[in-house]
Amino acid sequence: MVSIPIVIYLFIIGGMLALENSLIYFPSVYPSGSWTPKGLNFEDAWFEALDGTKLHGWYLPQLQPRAVVLFAHGNAGNLSDRADILDVLVNQLKLSVLIFDYRGYGRSQGTPSEAGVLSDGRAARQWLAERAGIGESEIVLMGESLGGAVMVDLAAKDGARALILENTFSSLPEVASFHYPWLPAKTLMRTRFNSLAKIGDFHGPLIQIHGDADTIVPFQLAKRLFDAANEPKQLVVITGGDHNDPRTTAFVKALDQFIARLPSRE
Repeated sequence: MVSIPIVIYLFIIGGMLALENSLIYFPSVYPSGSWTPKGLNFEDAWFEALDGTKLHGWYLPQLQPRAVVLFAHGNAGNLSDRADILDVLVNQLKLSVLIFDYRGYGRSQGTPSEAGVLSDGRAARQWLAERAGIGESEIVLMGESLGGAVMVDLAAKDGARALILENTFSSLPEVASFHYPWLPAKTLMRTRFNSLAKIGDFHGPLIQIHGDADTIVPFQLAKRLFDAANEPKQLVVITGGDHNDPRTTAFVKALDQFIARLPSRE
């Protein structure tokens, strides 16, 4: 006879697996958000993923950008919540940027999934390359948290001018195992976002920035990812930094210096 605690345990596991996507993705749908940010001039970008899902982004161009950046945000909210990092990238660092919403976020259609989100990143990069008039491999890929996994996938498969990772993880099951050590997440989770298995296929400049007090993505998971990456690479540790803290002066300085060191586009 199966004991009651075991039945309860199995019931909880089954419930969490059934609700896996809702425990991973936390989208805000338009009009939720701040869609008229001050100090940012952008144009709406509309494009389609390979499966026909209609996607939306903001393109913020510079006349003579230091680099062209594709930015993938984290798992909560939508692109309109990222005015702070857009101000850093565009107004302070003088970069051209496309930020986009995954399917089911903001004004993008559809429902998020691992395969869908990765496909959305690919479609966004294609649109940006065409709009900026450069090759896809000349784009700098930047991702925060979940977005880091999206950008690692792109960089590992197709290359990039550079890769910028902020507060991202080795794999999603490892994050789940940290928060739910009693759950066999590494075995049962369908959603993987396994950047650890992919990053060794990227050969280009990498900067990884992470707070050493991150309570969402523990620093040790970021370090695992960094250790698996190829040179040239740089790890910037934000002392006392938590996952959703405002970007620091050290963050901006590190990015500025990283962009300045990039080889010129061919």
